[in-house]
Amino acid sequence: MYWIILIIAGLFEVGFTTCLVLSKNFTNLVWAAGFFICIGLSFFLLNKASQGIPMGTAYAVWTGIGAAGTVIVGMIFFKEPTDFWRLFFIATLILSVAGLKFVAN
Repeated sequence: MYWIILIIAGLFEVGFTTCLVLSKNFTNLVWAAGFFICIGLSFFLLNKASQGIPMGTAYAVWTGIGAAGTVIVGMIFFKEPTDFWRLFFIATLILSVAGLKFVAN
C-alpha cells in the first residue's frame, strides 16, 4: 500500500510542476490554487509513504516520478524537444526508479 501512496505522491508532484507553469508566475489564480493543492497533497502522501518505505528510497522514487513525469508532460503538452538522448535518459530514470522498488525492503 505504501508504494501506491508513493506513486500517487509522485503524480501530484507532476501536477504541481505543471500547475506552476500554467499559473504564469501565480497570476492565474485557478492554476496557482491547483499548485498549492497538488504540492500539499504530494508532500502529505510522501510523508505517509515514508512510514513504510525507507526515506531515501521514497524520496528518490518520488523525485524520479516527478522528474520523468514532468519531462513527459512538457514533451506532450508544451512541445519540448523529444530527441533520442532525452528519451534515452528519461527511460534510464524510469528504469532506475523501478529498480529501487525491486531492491527496497
